[in-house]
Amino acid sequence: MTEQKRVLVVGGGISGLTAAYYLQKEQKQKNLPLDVQLIEASDQLGGKIKTEKRDGFTIERGPDSFLARKESAARLAEEVGLGDQLVPNGTGQSYILVNGKLHKMPSGSFMGIPTRIRPFLFSGLFTPAGKLRASLDLIKPKKQVEGDQGLGLFFRRRLGSQVVENLIEPLLSGIYAGDIDKLSLEATFPDFYRLEQEYGSLIKGLRKTRSISKPKKGEKKPSMFRTLEHGLESLVDAVEDKLDPGSVRKNTKVDHIERKPQGYHVLLSDGTVEEADAVILAVPHFQAQRMLSQFDFMDPFKEVNATSVANVAMAFDESAIKKDIDGTGFVVSRNSSFRITACTWTHKKWPHSTPAGKVMLRCYVGKPDDQDVVNLPDEDIVEIALNDLNKTMNITDKPDFSIVTRWYDAMPQYQVGHKDRLAEITEQLDQHLPGVCLAGGSYRGIGLPDCIDQGEAAVEKVLSSIKDNRI
Repeated sequence: MTEQKRVLVVGGGISGLTAAYYLQKEQKQKNLPLDVQLIEASDQLGGKIKTEKRDGFTIERGPDSFLARKESAARLAEEVGLGDQLVPNGTGQSYILVNGKLHKMPSGSFMGIPTRIRPFLFSGLFTPAGKLRASLDLIKPKKQVEGDQGLGLFFRRRLGSQVVENLIEPLLSGIYAGDIDKLSLEATFPDFYRLEQEYGSLIKGLRKTRSISKPKKGEKKPSMFRTLEHGLESLVDAVEDKLDPGSVRKNTKVDHIERKPQGYHVLLSDGTVEEADAVILAVPHFQAQRMLSQFDFMDPFKEVNATSVANVAMAFDESAIKKDIDGTGFVVSRNSSFRITACTWTHKKWPHSTPAGKVMLRCYVGKPDDQDVVNLPDEDIVEIALNDLNKTMNITDKPDFSIVTRWYDAMPQYQVGHKDRLAEITEQLDQHLPGVCLAGGSYRGIGLPDCIDQGEAAVEKVLSSIKDNRI
């Protein structure tokens, strides 16, 4: 590569931030003639990663952690000097709220699928008929399905509706905030279908492939999640500090992208035009479609829904909680009348985030069939959360303070056929718009490591296109 190439990264969430960081790192390490610019519509980078410090509390307004087994997030933190600030979650009992009562999560289950018989048999989550139906997974013949299928349909076929509604669906909805019956199996948990095909049973397959051992007496279960001591926004700040001076442009919206004989014209909201040889669109699917609206192959993104969610963090003195619960939080069955979908006892899950003698509860609202709740005034959302919490706890005082955060159209729904639609759009992009690629939560995973992985993959794709003289 001798001629300088200009790469624009559109969107400064964690995917775009990662892409800009690794492009500039490659440029320095290999002395590549690259000019990398990051364009962000808002006044700060990080997307949904937002941390607030208040009265000694560290409060996450967006995601609060990432899966430890997905290594890219911890690796990025270490690269930018935050390795010594990685913190494991405090472990403890988690619960599911069904029929107005908190039930312990059956030990030995993986994403709600039982792998040990005894905890499942003694769980109050299921009736005897529900337990019997789930056990049929051990003998029920596998079914080969051409193409994609609904996540809920698949699990109902293997384990029955009761296990789905009282265990699997509350857990997965906490991740995707969607209708489990419409979500794509291939785009979310394709390994489950492969387990069925190989072992004829999800329970048998998980027993064979996963080490889910019972903790010894007195031992806590291992931590599955990590965060950063000073909040996840410290990762955003550290990566931003590593970017080249002058390479980030905030408060600038991309209106349109046009293909030219040599590269692309990127039209900005202030009326100016940026020229680029490659563009990484690290933005939600509906924004990508708008920027490339002249290309019909982007139209399927118009049909992809995204749900809105909100969370409320509430701080208390520990004396306000008269009936405490020994655990880290609970998720709520959709059969419940509760309007909250989950609650994290943040002071127990992340003890470092809360001052001594204080309690932090973080509740979530925004079911697929209760989207209006997100638009309610702050005080109404706080009242809804407290009313629901007091059905299982006893909170005598109002919060010392509360912080409500709304995320509109923030949870893309990977509906059945998602991977095929995305593959077709990606193929068309490669054919008609070489050097333009997608990264972010709308596409190949919504967790922090998934988004970081996509940022890295976009870097590899752009560098490969340059190397092959496609751009």
